[in-house]
Amino acid sequence: MQFTILIIDDEKNIREGLCAALEMDGYKVRLAENGEQGLSFIEKGDIDLVITDLRMPGISGEEVLTKVKNESPGIPVIVLTGHGSIDTAVDAMRNGAYDFLTKPLNIDRLSLIVKRALASRELEIRHSTLQEELGAKVSFESIIGKSAEMQRIFQIVRKTAAAKASVLITGESGTGKELIANALHNLSPRKDKPFIKVHCAALSESLLESELFGHEKGAFTGAVARKRGRFELANGGTIFLDEIGEIDQNVQIKILRVLQDKRFERVGGEETLEVDVRIIAATNRNLEKEIQEHRFREDLFYRLNVVNIQVPPLRDRKDDIPLLIASFVNEFAQENDKEITGIDLRARSALYKYDWPGNIRQLRNCIESAVVMCSGKEITLEDLPPSVIGSEENNSIVIPTGLTLAEAEKILIQHTLAENNGNKSKTADVLGIGRKTLHRKIDEYNMEDS
Repeated sequence: MQFTILIIDDEKNIREGLCAALEMDGYKVRLAENGEQGLSFIEKGDIDLVITDLRMPGISGEEVLTKVKNESPGIPVIVLTGHGSIDTAVDAMRNGAYDFLTKPLNIDRLSLIVKRALASRELEIRHSTLQEELGAKVSFESIIGKSAEMQRIFQIVRKTAAAKASVLITGESGTGKELIANALHNLSPRKDKPFIKVHCAALSESLLESELFGHEKGAFTGAVARKRGRFELANGGTIFLDEIGEIDQNVQIKILRVLQDKRFERVGGEETLEVDVRIIAATNRNLEKEIQEHRFREDLFYRLNVVNIQVPPLRDRKDDIPLLIASFVNEFAQENDKEITGIDLRARSALYKYDWPGNIRQLRNCIESAVVMCSGKEITLEDLPPSVIGSEENNSIVIPTGLTLAEAEKILIQHTLAENNGNKSKTADVLGIGRKTLHRKIDEYNMEDS
């Protein structure tokens, strides 16, 4: 990578001489004739190393060093000083300078120090990048999906996680909206702050108001002590309001105020509290329809829906079903202390063809039941719930006796291809074979035209 070096010195000859020498070494160089101009370059965020004179009119080199160490601690600073100010340079080293040089400058020594400082800078950049990649992997590891639909969602999450904007996650029940909210928080600068979840549909209006905003002692019957609300507990972090479409309009008004003013009062209280909270909301309802029917406030909807993430139902991302099945089988086999190596062809076909109205939650429950019912090392069609078995039986084929194994295999592949509209990836998944194996068999049986 090419590094950018900032030189801050009020002496023009020194600035330009250093610039020429460092550009010959292959670096990009920025020049500043005083501390104020130098700090403006640093604030733009494209500087990898600072070389600054200590004694300058206006903002001194010591002040530049302090500013860099406090606000951009990863940038190394090399200080320049005269022979009579070596003690000052030593003090600068104690305060975080990478190294110092005395004037007149030894260019060869400067080149060596710069090389070492930038090697340290590169290691730090690589470490930070690795930590970010590992953080992203951890944040997404509970969300299983290779389909184009899920990759699009992952991209939106990465782009918006660091923002302060509110996010509205929409989609049917059981699609994994809460996992998306977890990822948004874990990839954000607030990841070390509280992440508070509230399931709005589980609470009545009065209980939800108290849960969100807290209450004072004596605010209502049973309020025997002051209680801090979820917004107060989430200060500095993120609050996740699940099933936001279920809340009463009186509570909607109070949430709108928090979004607009970042202020609220506890139930029965007069003290106004200020909070810094990012709001992520989720719903399986069509909120635009709810607005038309006067059940949801339009102004609150637009405040919540700054970023929208639409999570597709499982029937629209069937490419993810084999991954989800494998994960759930492994999880529940370990939990039930069973050795289950896989799922037979008929069972896998049934699982793939079923539309999963309950989405991932239903698939998870189905696999847990199948693992419990399984008495061998493979889950069979008979281990699955009746509703799923029915989907396979309704799509059965008849293979007459007297055929060779190859002829029967050809019929099965043709039927499965037809069921999946010629999609070879889906066909290979259903048949439990690799895509290359499927292509080989299609060529072997001369099935391309059919």
